[in-house]
Amino acid sequence: MTGTEVLRRATTRWQRSAPVSPIRLRGEGTVARRAWRRTYVRRIMLADVACALVAAAAGYLVRFGPDHTTAAAASKWIALLLPAVWLLAMLISRSYEERFLWNGPEEFRRVFFAAALLLAGVATVAWGLRLDVARGFVVIALPLAAGLTLVQRYAQRKRLHHLRRQGRFLQTTLLVGHVGGVAALHDQMIREAYQGYRVIGCCLPSPRPGQDFDGIPVLGALDEVVAVVERYEVDTVAVLPSPELDGAALRRLGWDLENTRAELLLAPAVSEIVGPRVRIRPVCGLPLMHMERPELRGIRRLTKDVFDRAGAALALLTLSPLLLGLALAVKLSSTGPVLFTQERVGRAGRPFRMLKFRSMQVGADGMVDRMAERNDGNGVLFKQKDDPRVTRVGRVMRRHSLDELPQLFNVLRGEMSLVGPRPPLPSEVALYGLDMRRRFLVKPGLTGLWQVSGRSDLSWDDSVRIDLRYVENWSLTFDLMILCKTLRAVVRGSGAY
Repeated sequence: MTGTEVLRRATTRWQRSAPVSPIRLRGEGTVARRAWRRTYVRRIMLADVACALVAAAAGYLVRFGPDHTTAAAASKWIALLLPAVWLLAMLISRSYEERFLWNGPEEFRRVFFAAALLLAGVATVAWGLRLDVARGFVVIALPLAAGLTLVQRYAQRKRLHHLRRQGRFLQTTLLVGHVGGVAALHDQMIREAYQGYRVIGCCLPSPRPGQDFDGIPVLGALDEVVAVVERYEVDTVAVLPSPELDGAALRRLGWDLENTRAELLLAPAVSEIVGPRVRIRPVCGLPLMHMERPELRGIRRLTKDVFDRAGAALALLTLSPLLLGLALAVKLSSTGPVLFTQERVGRAGRPFRMLKFRSMQVGADGMVDRMAERNDGNGVLFKQKDDPRVTRVGRVMRRHSLDELPQLFNVLRGEMSLVGPRPPLPSEVALYGLDMRRRFLVKPGLTGLWQVSGRSDLSWDDSVRIDLRYVENWSLTFDLMILCKTLRAVVRGSGAY
């Protein structure tokens, strides 16, 4: 099988990206495919300088005014030097290194670190040299520079993600491991197309000539990874847990790949455990990965409960006109009660009555059995697009999740959380395996990862994976991130029916 044929088949399989010429992917090579990175870094450096210029000008004008001629000399010099000093701070914080860019929060953390470092440096120098620096200028200019820098970098990243979904700025990827793990990782890379990984094939323990599965060409055995990388100019090698690739074999593979331009990615055996729960610590002279227990008790749970109830009370107070308007629309548009209550299962498996605005005809629950053959759900949850039971007002509410707003009262009563797994029906819980029962460690949520990841469009396996990821990695910061993303998902209405 030629390299062109391999990449043509991989392009066909990549359903979420715009078509990319296999000749371009194969012929340009790794160096040419990564050339855009230097341009990207130069662009954010220039934008950082521009942000610092705007911040310096704004701070100077606000503090001294456009016609002020007696400003302190030190403040004038700081205003003039701020763009260069800001760029130097970004370089010292290593915020331009490629490994911190494009994905993940590390880039933004380093911008915050640089801003704090610069603020501390200005204060120290001003105090040590007894410079007359206007505090008002510093308080305005430095936070504004940090804010503008974060905004422009986020915008640059989102633009890159958009272009990757269109098939640009991709890196060819070779998956190494067993069939099940390779297929799962391939599906995940398709879902997360904005990450820019395009799978061109895989290496398996016992391959057969010309073999492929699920549209993924098999290019060699586990001991042929380096040869495959060189033959097809592979940019990235992703290795999944495999007994054939123990510590010594992985170490040799890493050494051999150092002679190529390919990057090496290692998938952990427990892929859903991330962030603060994972630490590398030396034990008996070996660097071992420690997996901390999920912090679901004590002060962290109390903090979450207080945050939930305070947030629900504030939301009910703020949204009370909207709630009254929706209640009136439901009452006038169809016969029946305004609120619909349904038994759901909460934390520790305890049932509770969940509140929603009624969006269907009265007695809609009794029609499910007759409509089972038209289920558009994921095999466990019943969903149907263009459901005839939904009222006209209900269709608008469901599109933007407005029918869920009465669940704020459930949050206020302590039965639900603002963020958490989707509240399941007792009939769904009866079908749960051991993995899904772990979701009962936390309260179900008014919103959650399921809300910002596709809602009704999710498969059952995706729903399981998303719920477990939330339970295993909960933090208040994670909740705030999901709440911010929920607003965008609700406005777009994607996956809701």
